Amino acid sequence: MEYLQDLCLFIKERKKFWLVPVILILLLLGILIIFGGSSALAPFIYTIF
Repeated sequence: MEYLQDLCLFIKERKKFWLVPVILILLLLGILIIFGGSSALAPFIYTIF
C-alpha cells in the first residue's frame, strides 16, 4: 500500500495527471488477463486480441 501512496503523491506533486489513464488501462488489462486465463470466458476474451 505504501507504493500506491508514493505513486499518488508523485502524481500530485509533479502534476503528471496524464499518468492516471495509463495506469488504469494497464491495471484493467492485467485484471483481464488474470481472470481471462482461468475462466470459461477465455476463448471469447482471446478473440478480442
